[in-house]
Amino acid sequence: MLISEYLGYALIILGSLFVFLGSFGLYRFPDVYCRLQASTKSVTLGAMSLSVGVGLVEINWFVKGLLIAALLLLTVPVSSSYLTRAAYKSGAPMWEGAVVDMYAKVHLEDLEREKEE
Repeated sequence: MLISEYLGYALIILGSLFVFLGSFGLYRFPDVYCRLQASTKSVTLGAMSLSVGVGLVEINWFVKGLLIAALLLLTVPVSSSYLTRAAYKSGAPMWEGAVVDMYAKVHLEDLEREKEE
């Protein structure tokens, strides 16, 4: 076996571990915002590691694996941000232990802009 195959298998195991641990975050975290963060981190790191790992094990898939990883890196955080904002606008409750509400100012600005129109 080549060193790239060993590295590929290590990335596959690491990616599987990230996805597995991210599933615990979906189960254990208290509100939709924390759950979205857990799923975003696990999908981004886990699926990227898996796709690059498969690309290293099967050299014919290397470019495809890198392309998949790049697309995941670009799209998953953006979609998570939009989902979080939509959850906030729809009134999804925050956990009572939450300290910071970063969307409050943005949401008020959006409401004021809608009133002006």
